Amino acid sequence: MIRNAIVASAFAVAAAVSTAAAKPVSITVRPSGGDDTAAIQGAFDECFCAGGGTVVVERGEYAVKGLRLRSGTTLLLRSGATLKASRNCDDYDILRNDALEPVPAEDFAPGVVWVRPRDRKTDDHLLKPASRWNNAVIRILRARNVRIVGEPGSAIDGCDSYDPVGEEHFRGVHGISVHDSTNLVFSGYTVRNTGNWAHNVWRSSDLRFEGLTILGGHDGVHMSACDRVEIEGCTMRTGDDCVAGFDNEDVVVRDCDLNTACSAFRFGGRRVLVEGCHCWGPGEYPIRNLLPKADRISGAHGIPGSGRRTMLSFFTYYSDFTLKVRDQPGEITVRNCRVENTERFLHYNFSGNETWQKNRPLESIRFENVAADGLAQSLCAYGDESVKLSLSLKGCHLKFARPQRELVRGAHISALALDGVAVEGVDGPCVRSWGDVAPPSAKGLSGAGPVVESAGEPFTTTPI
Repeated sequence: MIRNAIVASAFAVAAAVSTAAAKPVSITVRPSGGDDTAAIQGAFDECFCAGGGTVVVERGEYAVKGLRLRSGTTLLLRSGATLKASRNCDDYDILRNDALEPVPAEDFAPGVVWVRPRDRKTDDHLLKPASRWNNAVIRILRARNVRIVGEPGSAIDGCDSYDPVGEEHFRGVHGISVHDSTNLVFSGYTVRNTGNWAHNVWRSSDLRFEGLTILGGHDGVHMSACDRVEIEGCTMRTGDDCVAGFDNEDVVVRDCDLNTACSAFRFGGRRVLVEGCHCWGPGEYPIRNLLPKADRISGAHGIPGSGRRTMLSFFTYYSDFTLKVRDQPGEITVRNCRVENTERFLHYNFSGNETWQKNRPLESIRFENVAADGLAQSLCAYGDESVKLSLSLKGCHLKFARPQRELVRGAHISALALDGVAVEGVDGPCVRSWGDVAPPSAKGLSGAGPVVESAGEPFTTTPI
């Protein structure tokens, strides 16, 4: 209720301001050769106060610190325009002195930047929008009708900002941070080398990400508690997860190319559709937390080919205690995708040893017409005793790079449907069970026996 009241109040302010002008304005910004933050922020503010408009950033390189994009405003990056972010993470505490749209004191989290998950007693660093952890090159807070549009060749360069008190004691600022906003479009531009996630989105709705290119950095699009989201035609080549987050509803990810040194999807939600995506490893960019400290400080990416670049998973389920998950996760469909060279096809492990899989369990997931080559491990499908998993594979072809003892290893599976599934590289049963697995419904299954065998050893899998 408090959150809704704050959001409604902010939207009311924006609506009142919008009556100031009947016609949206257009403001053009050109590079100064120095710090361009004030010029761009001034243009954003002028558009907002005029009731809406477009800020056109012409070709050139712009040195920027923190920027706040407000309701009714479009940022248009012309071809060849690059926002080059400061590497000094102290430059991004911009919400504290925002006189145009003051930020309530409760939005700040003094002294909290990042705590290891196993040591956490609070998640204020994530949920408090004005915390240092949420700082970004561009902030969108309690806004609506906002667009960031880039022509081909435009970019937001995070310059691999380094923060010794940041996440994992090195991650810097995000590319774009969004909280409690609605009706947003992100289109056409490139985001590269962000200190943390390229897009960090919380409790927002009606979002569209289209035609983006995301290179290096950490997560590509990470969103939680978001509704009605479309991600289409994007290319992500990240050191961390490509599409991530949980407690999301009505999400479509379509026709994306995803290359990663972590997971293509680390995701949880309800009514989620992934289709037409090409996902492959190893990652072009390494996961940065395993680079030498000197490289993390300098922003280097290590010697070409160095660092861990192995793609860990095609689809990893995600649900932690950062947020209260609103509805039962499930109704996830993945179809018409191609996967190459990943350790795992499915990683759902609710056995209790996964940091990021401990809130609400997954009810159902379905794979249709997915071809995966170069898999290194069996599918992990360890459900919950109270909410058992329904798992379906139809028309899938799964080829393992090294022999596996089983196709699926897990427990608490209420239904396992295998229809027209071809498997290569499995020398054993369909399922190795650690308890309570329904007999598979197998029609047209080849390459694995349609049986369930009880495991004779403790359950183990490497958390990711």
